[in-house]
Amino acid sequence: MNASTLWQSYLHLKASEPKIRARDAAARLNISEAELVAADPLSITLFPKWADILGGLEILGPVMTLTRNEAAVHEKTGIYANVSINGQMGLALNPEIDLRFFLHSWRYGFAVRGERPSIQFFDRHGDAVHKVFLTDRSDAAAYDELVSRFASSHACVEPDKVQDQQVEQPDAAIDVAAFRQGWLEMADTHDFFPLMRRFNVTRTQALRLAPSGHVREVSLESVTILLHSAAASALPIMVFAGNQGCLQIHTGPVRRIVPMGPWLNVLDPGFNLHLRMDLFEHAFVVSKPTRDGQVTSLECYDASGQMIVQYFGERKPGRPELPEWTELAHSLPDVERQHVH
Repeated sequence: MNASTLWQSYLHLKASEPKIRARDAAARLNISEAELVAADPLSITLFPKWADILGGLEILGPVMTLTRNEAAVHEKTGIYANVSINGQMGLALNPEIDLRFFLHSWRYGFAVRGERPSIQFFDRHGDAVHKVFLTDRSDAAAYDELVSRFASSHACVEPDKVQDQQVEQPDAAIDVAAFRQGWLEMADTHDFFPLMRRFNVTRTQALRLAPSGHVREVSLESVTILLHSAAASALPIMVFAGNQGCLQIHTGPVRRIVPMGPWLNVLDPGFNLHLRMDLFEHAFVVSKPTRDGQVTSLECYDASGQMIVQYFGERKPGRPELPEWTELAHSLPDVERQHVH
C-alpha cells in the first residue's frame, strides 16, 4: 500500500472512530505505527542523530514527554534538560523529565506537525519508543528551527519482523544457589541486570528463583491500593514505565486516581499515568539489598512476562528508603491462589 492510499485508509478509520489513537489505528490497518506516521503528509523524517536531537530539545521550553508500552502510558511535562548520551545509553536527568535511553533499538524519527506538533521516535519494529509534544508554553519557532536542522529526505520505513522473546531456559539448568548468593550480594539496584545476564535468566524467572523472603506475589488489586494509599498520605513515590528503547520516571506524590473502563489513571498537573489493568497478569513485591539497606518495589507484568510498570518509594543514593513506603509495600495483599479440587 503506498503512502497516500495508506493515509486515506487511516482518515476513513478516523472518521468512523474520531478518538482512535495512532497506535491502535496502525494495528487495525495491519501496519506499524512508524509506517502510519511516515504516511502522514504533515510529518518530516529526521536524520537518526538521536544524541543531537535529544540534546537540542531543551530550547523548546516546557514539553510533554510520552513513553509507553502495551499496557502503560507515562506522560510528564517539564523542561528537557541535562541530556547526556554515552554510546548507546543515555539519560535526561532533571526533576520533571527523568529518562533512560537505550538507543540500540532506535531506528526512525519524525517531526509531526499536526494540531499538536511533536517529535516521535520509533524502534526497528516500527513501535513508538518515545514522543515529545509541544505544549502551549513551548517555543514554536525553536521547534521549527530544530526540525529544519535535522530534516532528511523522506525515508522508507521497513520495520523488522518482531523476534520471538528470549526463550527461558529450564530452572534446572541454572545454578540457583549461586544466583541467590549473587542476589544477596547486590550493593545497588542497578546490579540486577548484570545478575540476570550472568545467569541467563528472564526477569520473571529471576523473581521465581529469588532467595527466600525477597519476592512475594501480590494481588493485582495492589496497584490500585498502592496508588490510592500513596495519594491519601501524600507519600512520594517513583513510577517507572517504558519499553526496550526508553524508560520514563516520575518522582513525587500522586493525587488524582481515576478509573475509566479498563484503564486506571493518575491525572495530575505535570504527570499522567494510564494503566490498562486488563493486561496485567502478575504483580510482585520485590526486595533487593543495597548499601543503603533493602530497596522494595512493586513490579507488574503482562501475560508474556514483559514489565508493565514498577513502583518504588522516593529515594536518593545514600539514603535508606522511606519507612512509610516499606510498610505500604509489605501491607499489599497476597495473590489468591486458585485451588484445584
